[in-house]
Amino acid sequence: MRGKVLSYDDYTAAGLISGDDGARYTFTRGGLMGDARTVTAGADVDFEVSDGVATNIYVTNANSSVLSGDKNKIVAALLAFFLGWIGIHKFYLGKTTAGVLMLLGGTVGWITFGIIPFIVGVIAFVEFIIYLVKPDGEFHRDYVVGNKSWF
Repeated sequence: MRGKVLSYDDYTAAGLISGDDGARYTFTRGGLMGDARTVTAGADVDFEVSDGVATNIYVTNANSSVLSGDKNKIVAALLAFFLGWIGIHKFYLGKTTAGVLMLLGGTVGWITFGIIPFIVGVIAFVEFIIYLVKPDGEFHRDYVVGNKSWF
């Protein structure tokens, strides 16, 4: 059966799908198939129904507007390029600890004669490139939903 995701909460790993038959079906992260670890509202899905619960759920549209959620990889990349030495891109992605470390390294780190700020700048530049070349789905899975803070 085909349908559309109405809601999904990554913390509870539960969501709701509106099927083409007009009925609504609950689902859990365990029902997602393929490489999908998360799904956002509005995604078109193909699924099976078992005891009124959606299972074997496959996302059928993988466009960037559905997968990117509320964090844009281009914005994160530009922040990494222009303000990465103070960790602004980390704060944008919600990685506060990594952001504070980069902020301290980029500002207070100058007492090391520029060694630590140079390292922080190189890290930010590498992340700028990674953000640009990583597919939208992987970016969303790794940096928005996932717990990946570095590279």
